[in-house]
Amino acid sequence: MKKFLGIFVAVVLVGLVLFIAVRYYYVFGEGVKAGQLNYVVKKGFVFKTYEGKLIQTGLKSDAPNSLQSNEFIFSIENAPVAEKLMLSSGREVMLHYKEYLGAVPWRGFSKFVVDSVIQISDPGK
Repeated sequence: MKKFLGIFVAVVLVGLVLFIAVRYYYVFGEGVKAGQLNYVVKKGFVFKTYEGKLIQTGLKSDAPNSLQSNEFIFSIENAPVAEKLMLSSGREVMLHYKEYLGAVPWRGFSKFVVDSVIQISDPGK
């Protein structure tokens, strides 16, 4: 009985570790989003994280007879990337991001995490 209990506990622990690894650390998808950078802000109560919003061209409708702009809400882990984007508010940007299945508080509020800036438009053009 003691051996069975030990095996059972080991299997449950391994299962829990695998669940957490896949849910919060496995990169489910990667991609590029482009649009006008609305804002980037550093916020949080315990974990101060960088959060941002990108407004994409086009409209979407979640409910009948309503329209709203497409918004890409994201987190940023890397402080230099966040600082670069903070200076680019209102400009057209192209961002590379990773999508996770779940968000963790120290990485940000969103499951979408921007890891690099591909392009920032020249404000004079």
